[in-house]
Amino acid sequence: MELYYSFSILIVIATVFSYVNIRFLKLPSTIGIMVIAMIVSILLVFIGNLVTTGPLQDFSTLIGSLNFSEILMNGMLNFLLFAGAIHININDLKEQRVPVIIFSTLSVIISTFVIGFALYFLLNRLLPMVDLHLEIPFIYCLLFGSLISPTDPIAVLSILKQANVSKSVETKVAGESLFNDGVAVVVFAVILKLAQGESIDLSVTNIVWLFVKEACGGFLVGLLLGYIAAKAMRTANDYKVSVLITLSVVMGGSLIVHAMHISGPLAMVAAGLIIGESKRKRKENEESNTSNHVGHFWELLDEVFNAILFLFIGFELLLIPNLQNYWLIGCICIVVVLFARYISIKIPTLIIPFKEKFSSGTIKILVWGGLRGGVSIALALSIAEGPFKQVLIAATYFVVVFSIIVQGLTIGKLAKKIKIS
Repeated sequence: MELYYSFSILIVIATVFSYVNIRFLKLPSTIGIMVIAMIVSILLVFIGNLVTTGPLQDFSTLIGSLNFSEILMNGMLNFLLFAGAIHININDLKEQRVPVIIFSTLSVIISTFVIGFALYFLLNRLLPMVDLHLEIPFIYCLLFGSLISPTDPIAVLSILKQANVSKSVETKVAGESLFNDGVAVVVFAVILKLAQGESIDLSVTNIVWLFVKEACGGFLVGLLLGYIAAKAMRTANDYKVSVLITLSVVMGGSLIVHAMHISGPLAMVAAGLIIGESKRKRKENEESNTSNHVGHFWELLDEVFNAILFLFIGFELLLIPNLQNYWLIGCICIVVVLFARYISIKIPTLIIPFKEKFSSGTIKILVWGGLRGGVSIALALSIAEGPFKQVLIAATYFVVVFSIIVQGLTIGKLAKKIKIS
């Protein structure tokens, strides 16, 4: 019942915040909810310093008791990725398959190391020259690079729905964010073990095997689940059964991939793409209204889970004590992450012969549209307690908030100014 009460409270709060946003702020839904949650969090922190008991203190305790990393990575993320993938046109994705594959693999690795080296140089070499000391070991700078480099599919998909970008650019950004999970998780896991002093085989063979098992394994299982589910939905031809089938794919599939120790998010993306393509074909052939019902169901579920997720992100402010002490490293990290994003996009466009030429305008949109979100915060929170955990969480929060609010609110305006042939 504890979980039920907690979830009920969050749903009610998300509803109230959504109404306030629609009625007064008129921001994109997810951003509006997050902004209101942050404002409320700041008020709670201020009031909490004056009042140490009562409902406000109980609410802060409730937020602190919820395992955000566990809830997102092993629960909500699978639903949100499936909901996002089911609405992506697989033919558009095929046309952009080369840049999507490169940006979701090579770019993540490049960004990780650029952030690691740049942050280490700035914090340990440059700042001491002006009597500012924020010493962080190189391995933890690299760890931060690995958790902040992957673009967040949830943040990207929710913002791109309302941003006026071209179809090709939208597919590149959305596709990259959906598929970069496999590489990011492997890189993060390897660096985290090194940072915690665990022994690990760093041979190329072992690293490649980790990637193949995690990413390729998850993708193949997802394709199989999607194929079976799509066939079952066609033969059943009943929207109620079809909705139950898709729910079973996400919930049952999550249990399967967890038992196999492979990537759940990539499995959900693959399954969503296959079921979404089958749904589109049935809609074109006008076989039934089943595809419409399934699509509407997942659109609604996507909105509900997105509201809860961004509510979580806003309230995570309550879990970072003395956040104001980290503003300098937060600002440095924002600049470093944007610089690394530019390098990780620019280098592949220079050395890889893509079918289409990338204009400077396209690169700008790809850089500015690479949003970070809940996944980065969840990875930061999953780090074991240690002397550098709080600073990494705070830096991650600064980057995520800047990314969602500033980049998310301006990507549409940037797209309008830039002419892409």
